[in-house]
Amino acid sequence: MVIFRKTLLHLLAMCVFPAAIFFYAIVCGECVQAAEASLPEKAELYFTILHTNDEHSALIPHAPAVDYLPGEENPTIGGYARLGTALQELRAKKGAEGEPVLLLSAGDFIGGTAFSWLALRGMASELSIKHELAYDVVALGNHEFDYGTAVLADYLQAAGYPAAHSQTVILASNAQGPADHPLVQRGLYRETHLLKLDNGLKVGFFSLLGSDALAVAPYTEPLEFSDPFETAQRLVTELRAQGASLVVALTHAGDRKDRALAQKVPGIDLIVGGHTHTPLETPLRKAGTIIVRADPYLASLGVLELAFHPETGELRIRNEKSGQPFLVPLDHRVPADPEVAALVEYYTDELNRLVSQMTGGRYGSILETIAWSADPIQKAPVKEESPLGNFVADAMRLVAWEETGKRVDLAFQADGNIRGNVYPGSMGHTFGNVSFYALTSAISLGAGTDGLPGHPLVYFYLTGEELIRLMEFSKLLSELAGSDLFLHFSGIRYAYNPQNVFLFTIPFLNVRLPSARAVHRAELYTGEGVQGLGDQDYVPLHRGDESLYSVVTDAYVLSYFPLVSEMFPRLALHPKDEEGNPVVPEDYSQLIVRIQGEELKVWQTVIDYAAAQAVNRQGLAQIPPDYTETSLRINPEWSLPVIIRPAALVVFLAAGIGLFVKRKQLFRRLNLHAWRKR
Repeated sequence: MVIFRKTLLHLLAMCVFPAAIFFYAIVCGECVQAAEASLPEKAELYFTILHTNDEHSALIPHAPAVDYLPGEENPTIGGYARLGTALQELRAKKGAEGEPVLLLSAGDFIGGTAFSWLALRGMASELSIKHELAYDVVALGNHEFDYGTAVLADYLQAAGYPAAHSQTVILASNAQGPADHPLVQRGLYRETHLLKLDNGLKVGFFSLLGSDALAVAPYTEPLEFSDPFETAQRLVTELRAQGASLVVALTHAGDRKDRALAQKVPGIDLIVGGHTHTPLETPLRKAGTIIVRADPYLASLGVLELAFHPETGELRIRNEKSGQPFLVPLDHRVPADPEVAALVEYYTDELNRLVSQMTGGRYGSILETIAWSADPIQKAPVKEESPLGNFVADAMRLVAWEETGKRVDLAFQADGNIRGNVYPGSMGHTFGNVSFYALTSAISLGAGTDGLPGHPLVYFYLTGEELIRLMEFSKLLSELAGSDLFLHFSGIRYAYNPQNVFLFTIPFLNVRLPSARAVHRAELYTGEGVQGLGDQDYVPLHRGDESLYSVVTDAYVLSYFPLVSEMFPRLALHPKDEEGNPVVPEDYSQLIVRIQGEELKVWQTVIDYAAAQAVNRQGLAQIPPDYTETSLRINPEWSLPVIIRPAALVVFLAAGIGLFVKRKQLFRRLNLHAWRKR
């Protein structure tokens, strides 16, 4: 009996205990799984990053109007006052949830509207407003250097730096300068920044000015800029060593370079980008790095809700779950923040006073109507003729002709200097008014040797052969460097074969050999007004023509001539005086057009040209409808491929092989294939 009882207990133990253990394991396992499932959410650190880029001095709402009409009919977008309201609402919401919020800018906060002119008068309107909005970190872009490093230093000091770093940190991580330069000596920018959030998370920041951006920043001397990728790798290591759990790069480099940075440099958690004006509707992920970019000109505010797990190092995006848009439009639905609006109004009054001084009292307000137009004057989105390009070039040619009393055969302007479309506004309730602000926003960049806003015009002579080279230069450089170096013309029309821009690509080296024979027909306009479509006022231009023709462009575009001539000797361009004597680069300032001792600016020619149009029934100068479309000045046409011409093939092969090594070095200077080092 005892043996039976022991046996029964043994069997129960064998059956019941494993079942109990199994049941216990299931229950506890579910508890563990539930705990593990909830662990990341509890352990994650929540925070939100708000970001803007390429604000370009867009202090007030803009396109397609610049005034403040109330209600849903108001078509304006952007403006810092609207940004202030959006920030206030998001910060209040996140603050109630105990979530830290960061506000960042990826650069180019200066340059693009007349408000940037205040920098030349010792005012830092853009950064002062950013201080009011409590930006945490701001990067320097290429347009911060539009007026040179000395003016930038004065600007930053006017904004309260270096003490203002305690409020808004300015980063320029791959920039180095002489120890005695004010930017360096006074610590007006920093290399990195480490910020500890209220939830304990440490975030490290650095910035990069990319090679493409540097290629269009000619006034960075004496600063030099190191390789962005090498700089990024070094600073990621340094920030991690300082205890950064996350590393954020503020890059003013463009979409292509941001993707390359994410692929080549591990350890960057987030890239907040700018420069190319290409917003990302949703973030990208490349090699574990998140990339974001908002609309330019404050058309939107970027919002990125994030969660970071300290144990796993995982960084995830929360927007999809919360329903928060990645880009918040700053349009008429967002009311103006009163305090920010008051600050914007102060700087608007300052700008109005400056405009009145520069125009001799002719214009007292940036919103004053200059002309009337039924439609926008458009800039082409790609490398092609545009109505606005023609309008600007015509203004330069005809106003310079009238002001100097000397014939101007040809005028040209680079597409990169033309910032965007000119939209008619609606002053009161009458649509069609084109304001001073709208016109100058399209062509406001630069400053002259006189320290006043705007690139000055230059007047010189080129041979007929060089005019054809100029057209070849436009097609070649715009293909190699992008649309910024595409040229708009007044006074000529020409036809070219896009397939003949390059002869062929050299195998294994991936180098395209220029043909310098893409243009197969060029004609000079011989009339005195705006060039038309008829043939009666055109004469052919021929290669080898040594006759002199008068030319107008601006000093900034002219500064590229020596580099182009060095890179492509067959397209060499040598400005000359009226006697045909070459003018050396050191004397280019002598070519500046001066009227009664004052430099004639590109923006002035555009204003004067618009105001000089025939008056309509409303008593306003009316922009001709011809400027709502192109006028067939630049025409892609099929022609005989250059490569089938045997004699040309031998010549070009010999020239290409002989210049290959030298050209590779020079390409580095133009930042077409590598970074720029000064």
